Amino acid sequence: MLLESYDLVAITETWWDESCDWRAVIDGYKLFRRDRQGRRGGGTALYVKKWIDCKQLTLKNSHEQVESLWVRIRDRGNKGNLVVSVYYRPPDQGEPIDEAFLLQLPEASCSTVLILLGSFNHPDISWKSSMASCRQSRRLLECIKDNFLTQVIDSPTRGDAILDLLGHQHK
Repeated sequence: MLLESYDLVAITETWWDESCDWRAVIDGYKLFRRDRQGRRGGGTALYVKKWIDCKQLTLKNSHEQVESLWVRIRDRGNKGNLVVSVYYRPPDQGEPIDEAFLLQLPEASCSTVLILLGSFNHPDISWKSSMASCRQSRRLLECIKDNFLTQVIDSPTRGDAILDLLGHQHK
């Protein structure tokens, strides 16, 4: 990471908790993180170069079981803001928690450009045809369309499925 000098680095399934504070620091980067609450596993993190003007957002539609992290990055030329979201969805996540996450998307994207990335774990989605067999997956597809997002990863990330997504807005 330090050799390539990335401006942003997103991580899902960190498995971090409060005991990992000192081990998670990387010189030259600000760290934003959302640790899973109440059980092991999961979690998200975003490293941002220290010179980048950014802050973590607290959304009105936040839900304690939704493993999402939202960071606003201010443009150096004051041309607008960018919101980066890192999301982890456990494969066995229930529909109410999925819906809680989907409510966060329009709130975060209403006035800025949005980059959405993470492990979404919807193996039944065909991204080439925008079709899915599971209702929860179809709701994700609908929400991505409603929020003017384009999913750009086009090769499988696990087996034959695209579980990890990178979406950007095209308003």
